[in-house]
Amino acid sequence: MTETILLRNPNHLDHPTARSSALAPAEPACASPRASTRIVGRERLVAQLVEARRKRCIVMQGPAGYGKTTALIAWREALYPLAFQVAWLTLSDEIDDLARFLDALAASLAQVDPSIAGDAALLGGRGMDDEAIERTIIALVRGIAGRQGDLVLVLDDLHRLTDRRCHQSLQWLLDYAPPNLHVAIASRGAIPLSVGRIRDEGLLLELDMRDLRFSLTESRAFLKSQLRDIGPREARRMHEMTDGWIAGLQLMVVGAKRGDVAPKQLALDESFADAPLLDIHTFAEYFGREVLSRLAASECELLMRMAVCERLCAPLCVALIGAAHHPDSVLKLLARLENDNLFLAPAGHDARNVWHRLNPLFRETLLERFRARSEAQQRQVHHAAWQWFREHDYADEAVRHAVLAGEPAAAADLVAQIARGLQARGELRKIVALMRLLPQAEIQARVDLRLWMIHLHLYNREFDACASQIEQLRADLAPDDALSHYRLTLLQGALAVQRDDLDAACALLPQLRTLPAGTQAFTIGARNNLLTWAHTLRGEYDEARRAQTDRAPVLADGTPLMGTSAGVLSGRALVGFGHLLEGDLLRTERVCRDVLHEAERRGSAAAEASALAAALLGEVLYESGDADQACKLLEERLDVIERVSFPDAVTSVLTVLSSSHWLAGHRLDAIACLDRLEDYAAKHDLRRALAHGVALRVRRDLQGGQFDAAHAGIARLDELTARAGSQAHAADFHFVAQQAHVDWRFAHEDYDAAAHALTPLIELCRARGWQRRTVFLEVRKAVAAHVRGDADTARKLMLDAVRHGHRLGLVRTLLDAHPAALDLIDVVGRGEPQNAVLQFYADRLRNAHARASAKPPAAPGTSARSGETKSPEILSVRESKVLSLLAQALPNKKIARTMGISPETVKWHLKNIYSKLGVSSRDEAVARSRDLALSDGA
Repeated sequence: MTETILLRNPNHLDHPTARSSALAPAEPACASPRASTRIVGRERLVAQLVEARRKRCIVMQGPAGYGKTTALIAWREALYPLAFQVAWLTLSDEIDDLARFLDALAASLAQVDPSIAGDAALLGGRGMDDEAIERTIIALVRGIAGRQGDLVLVLDDLHRLTDRRCHQSLQWLLDYAPPNLHVAIASRGAIPLSVGRIRDEGLLLELDMRDLRFSLTESRAFLKSQLRDIGPREARRMHEMTDGWIAGLQLMVVGAKRGDVAPKQLALDESFADAPLLDIHTFAEYFGREVLSRLAASECELLMRMAVCERLCAPLCVALIGAAHHPDSVLKLLARLENDNLFLAPAGHDARNVWHRLNPLFRETLLERFRARSEAQQRQVHHAAWQWFREHDYADEAVRHAVLAGEPAAAADLVAQIARGLQARGELRKIVALMRLLPQAEIQARVDLRLWMIHLHLYNREFDACASQIEQLRADLAPDDALSHYRLTLLQGALAVQRDDLDAACALLPQLRTLPAGTQAFTIGARNNLLTWAHTLRGEYDEARRAQTDRAPVLADGTPLMGTSAGVLSGRALVGFGHLLEGDLLRTERVCRDVLHEAERRGSAAAEASALAAALLGEVLYESGDADQACKLLEERLDVIERVSFPDAVTSVLTVLSSSHWLAGHRLDAIACLDRLEDYAAKHDLRRALAHGVALRVRRDLQGGQFDAAHAGIARLDELTARAGSQAHAADFHFVAQQAHVDWRFAHEDYDAAAHALTPLIELCRARGWQRRTVFLEVRKAVAAHVRGDADTARKLMLDAVRHGHRLGLVRTLLDAHPAALDLIDVVGRGEPQNAVLQFYADRLRNAHARASAKPPAAPGTSARSGETKSPEILSVRESKVLSLLAQALPNKKIARTMGISPETVKWHLKNIYSKLGVSSRDEAVARSRDLALSDGA
């Protein structure tokens, strides 16, 4: 093996040739070293790393200058021929912020495979509470687990990450890591993570200063490669002086090459023998004495100004020095620093500039001197930096330097200027990070920024704070500020949507219809979408669709002014929502498939459209008889939909998943979905969503013979309906409550009362345009008539229902209406032998029923030890996954988070597992699964 350590920087070896940062585009992880790079073999260390490549975690801990990063670079090169992919993230002070860290983590993984960070990007900016962050990590874990091959994630300079919540997110990443993820961590100090379990499982490699330092042989080889005339005695002395500290050796080499100190003098200089070379202050003193003291004053001045920026490019350096230095001399100094490998490391490039970073220790030395300058002098340099970053559209850095320059007002103006563009690109986390840089007084002094704070509260589901700030801003707005009043009204409407408050939204409609002069396109698009939502829930479907077209102003060429592309996609998805409520599944499917395809190409910028289209398409798939595909589509997106979409979409997803699981015989999973719906409804006080969940639970209780529980559920529904009073949603409450009463009567075979109750319900559905519900009720009424012996009425009702259902593309609506529905359809079909459409549709329903009723054959497994037959109760896929996580000693809550289910669902799965395996505890379940060779299948 001829692996090498790359000595790119003469005083600090912990910087790779390619870095990933939240603030700058990174070079590719496989960027080739420059031809001038010095090399020295580290076969021993790299071989140790290659051997440990399949471990869960590798920790390299040691002071600066021990070659941690460069060893990892050499390891990275050795891994590529072994079909390992490597994602690299170097931490910095600027990334020591939860939002920036998560963005940087996702970006580093996306460089290997963009699909890894897809769902995490959709969650971006929509909450910074622990649950939201954990879900983001889970989304990344799922993305990694879903790809083929092994992936190494290198986290360099972890000591720069001090934020406790960043540490917690990394802990989740380690705890939930799939088998194909291997995390390598380089840090100067102890890592703030718990790795005890990984260590006990033999999945941890720990390397400290003793492992990282040069051996005498390696020191000799390095020194000989740099100083050809050095003798064995001098090399040994330098090795002893530095204790194998690579950066110290390199500093000495720099001095020797400059001719300041001969190798023999270095080797015999006793003043170095007892020097605390590993102390950062001594390191800084060395820079001052051996480097800065030998530079021209103008060069030191430039370096000091360069140090205020985390990253540098030639035009920026020219701006920092201003008229005090000629641009040519600036460029020459940069070229000299780079060509001589002096304290300057590459930091990626973009379309306009090649970026570098000063060595962190060297930068700190320079910053100490810079901080000794007067406050006015410091602000002058930061002002130059902020002006350059602003003019070149590097907004986050511009804002930071504007604040440091004592110009927070300018920083606030810049944030207000760029926020809309960031939102359009889906970069919500960046808006959050920029807002945090601003003094609160500057935010409060600007209407635009206060409006953005309300936006962020809304995105984060902080509805009470959102409502409070809307009220405060409304009181502070000038009466003649029509545009701000209008935007605030839109935010009130958006809050009403998230709270499912149709009355509040409808009260705003008169104000929304009249656009003030100067209204921008994105505001118009948001207005159109709010109108579509409100009209759809009022049953005014034609009016809802017109809101997307007729009510939009037009440009001079006649082009509708609709808003952003993502907003237009959301509007199209809302049109699909209207088709779904009407019951037109064919149109819903066409709209939602197109929207989902386009929205997913746009990523997080179209998160709302993607979430809604997926939710609606999931309901279409279930309705068409493809429950498995509905689950596949929705389960992986459930967390995203719950965070970014409105209550109707979440209710649809959870009820569809519950019905799909029930159809497949997974009763506990079905009930768990209803539990999750109730938790969601309770958390946000969404009574209509709660009513739908309770109504479906009543039906399941009745199907299972749990009449007391069903009776209690009906009482809850009656209470919710009474509280709804005359609200705009009152008809929906009334429908679900009365439907539950009909379920009760069917369960007790009181068909006369059921038929009597169905008549006004059918009239209600027809009046509201709820065609799918109408078909459902007509089928039930036909079954009731058939049981009562009224064959003619039953035949007429069923024929109407079948014709209507066929036109709308319905399948499960008819099959779920009643177990006897299919038999009655067959009876009606035999009386219409010449009706080809009826016969075709009946065949389709029979086939869907057959698919749903088919049970997968039991796999006759045998024990790996003795050939004995396994338990006849084979675990489901979810139960097997729970058991595999159980074997990793994860608690119920972490199992729940990993799988995206509730802790209560985990408990029910465990109960089912215990029953199937004939055990009574977690330990017994794991042991029994191993006996039956079930763990491998898990």
